[in-house]
Amino acid sequence: MRKLTLVATAIGGVLLAASASAQDSPATCQAEPGQAFVGGPASAETGAQIQAATGARTFQWVFENSPVTMDYRPDRVRVVYDRAMKVIAVTCG
Repeated sequence: MRKLTLVATAIGGVLLAASASAQDSPATCQAEPGQAFVGGPASAETGAQIQAATGARTFQWVFENSPVTMDYRPDRVRVVYDRAMKVIAVTCG
């Protein structure tokens, strides 16, 4: 449980950083570079690397099978992870 709490806290830090950078400049997400992270750990460091690799302005962690908004945002990268804290999908939109 402690590990999950630490990862959740770290992920929150990435989300705050993503929110701050979202106001700086427009960007368009490119999902293909993010595919290299599929199968890797879902961590704050990985999240930051995915955001940089995809060029996304905003970042969102999504636990598998969780509901998400259907609005399309060309500047957003979504990273889906599973119970084992592994990245299972990287998508833009």
